[in-house]
Amino acid sequence: MEEIINVFPGRFRALCHACFGMGLEPEEIRLRIGQPVMVLGRGRERFWSLPNGQIQESSKGGYCWNRVDMKETLARMSQYSLYALEEEIRNGFFTIQGGHRVGVAGKTVCAQGKVTAIRNISGLNIRIARQKKGCARDILPWIVTEGSICHTLILSPPGVGKTTMLRDCIRLLSEGGPGWAGYKVGVVDERSEIAASFQGVPQNDLGIRTDVLDGCPKAEGMRLLLRSMSPQVIAVDELGSKEDCQAVEEVLHCGCRVLGTMHAGEVGELKEKTYLSHWLEKGFFERLIFLRCGKEGERGFSVYDGELRKLC
Repeated sequence: MEEIINVFPGRFRALCHACFGMGLEPEEIRLRIGQPVMVLGRGRERFWSLPNGQIQESSKGGYCWNRVDMKETLARMSQYSLYALEEEIRNGFFTIQGGHRVGVAGKTVCAQGKVTAIRNISGLNIRIARQKKGCARDILPWIVTEGSICHTLILSPPGVGKTTMLRDCIRLLSEGGPGWAGYKVGVVDERSEIAASFQGVPQNDLGIRTDVLDGCPKAEGMRLLLRSMSPQVIAVDELGSKEDCQAVEEVLHCGCRVLGTMHAGEVGELKEKTYLSHWLEKGFFERLIFLRCGKEGERGFSVYDGELRKLC
């Protein structure tokens, strides 16, 4: 996790080392000007205490983040060129080396009802990307049935682990398993979170038969992969826009299998999403896998078929 540690000013790096070394498995680090630094992991909150160099449970005496800390951290995150990240920042987040997503809060600048920039950044939420090899082994038999891959959506609220699960599914499908060969997988990694590519080369292990389009808009990327890389599976994270959904339908009609993720907490929410409701009516997706997070941070899942019958 050196990519995370190195973005902080020198005096905080020891705290960050302690944070990663105490078994907490941080999932988010929240930095808000005027508020104590908060570390979240395994369903619990911890706070930085600069005087004693420890991570503590109480916010009392926790280190209060300030503007100087924010300025230096943003400079390190952007490699001293925050201007180069403006396009990403106006969407509310940017991605740093290692695939870690950094959410942004501050003063928005709007034109004609659309956000054109975010200035005076006052809050950051670092969502820590981890490759957990093997985490998808239990759901893979629900995706690969009788040697064929089901069109599959992985669903959950934000922060439960959709991207982590998708990443391991890609790796396992690409590598193959007992009794079945690996598949050619095309990945559209719009936010550089799945592959964590650096200078175009994936830093995460996505398997030997996987091709990645890094930083490419999802809809255009799906079409490019179909035209150029002859994928058997196309994987894409966080579908949602009208353009994304139209591109998915093109893929579905081209004989390529789709593995994607969307935000949804429960079955009842599905019909509220226009395109997903349409897909269910047409029977496009054969597996819907809902992820959940327990009180202690443990993950579980439920599987439904395309007719919303619960399979497990």
